[in-house]
Amino acid sequence: MQASKVHILRIEGMTCEHCVKTITEALQARDPAADVKVKLQGGEARVVSSLSSDELIIAIAEAGYGAGLGNN
Repeated sequence: MQASKVHILRIEGMTCEHCVKTITEALQARDPAADVKVKLQGGEARVVSSLSSDELIIAIAEAGYGAGLGNN
């Protein structure tokens, strides 16, 4: 098992707290052990997970939002 890493992800398309909840749930569904903090203001997520950034970006995309690497 890989060690957990801090991922900072830039998220596009969030407009409300419902978006924050949707993205948080999508990330936690992909990795239930992840520590997920999504901020509407600033449009970013901080995720501590053993998954790769690419896997997390895919989870966000599947939830209907754009995502990319932030300032790690």
